[in-house]
Amino acid sequence: MIFKNPKLTVVGAGPGDVDLITLKAIKTLKNADVVLYDALVNEELLDHINPKAEIIFVGKRRGCYRYQQEQINDLIVARAKTHGHVVRLKGGDPFIFGRGAEEMEFAASFGIETAMVPGISSSLAVPAYQNIPLTKRGNAESFWVITGTTKDHKLSNDVAIAAKSNATIVVLMGMGKLPEIIKLFQQEHKNNLPVAIIQNGTRDNEKIGVGTVDTILDVVKKQKLSNPAIIVLGEVVNHRQILANVQQEHQKALIA
Repeated sequence: MIFKNPKLTVVGAGPGDVDLITLKAIKTLKNADVVLYDALVNEELLDHINPKAEIIFVGKRRGCYRYQQEQINDLIVARAKTHGHVVRLKGGDPFIFGRGAEEMEFAASFGIETAMVPGISSSLAVPAYQNIPLTKRGNAESFWVITGTTKDHKLSNDVAIAAKSNATIVVLMGMGKLPEIIKLFQQEHKNNLPVAIIQNGTRDNEKIGVGTVDTILDVVKKQKLSNPAIIVLGEVVNHRQILANVQQEHQKALIA
């Protein structure tokens, strides 16, 4: 059977906590005929999918690809034409290093209607869950969100430029390049700049390591931090401890 009006909706699933998906995303899942989901999607969200829909895992785990990107693109088109409404469920926000735009372009080239439901990006939500604001008066007037690894598997040149600024720097997919990133900040004499590494952000198994540019590699090794993780560099990292100290003093005052 070939559908006359095939459709692709790219949906952001948020950073991991199931409560951080939008109502519109849930409504879209309930109207899906096929759902293709990634490894960073919390599988509890699959409970919200139309029970009659076909569900296909197309993510990457531990460097192993179930499907290559070209195969995912072809699968989207094929299922849209034979099933109707395909939902591409992706972690975080699909337009922030999520390849959602590429998949929409590919589908559109075959005459398939496309739509997008934004998600809460891990670059914003994960630091926030650890009480790290990306901007704060007197500390940071802007923030950068940079991919740590380009499509050529190299460190983005933007990291070197960002290291020269006073902005908060958030690096996604950068753990494999962490020593290179640290070296760039050391070259800018930012040895004492606070750094946070947050693994599995917003999930029950979340871990965080906090240090400085000079100490963070030892922190990562000691705490065995690895992907999936977000790197945050900037004075705003200190807000987490400042807030904890204020709360502690308040509790002492109440007891006294």
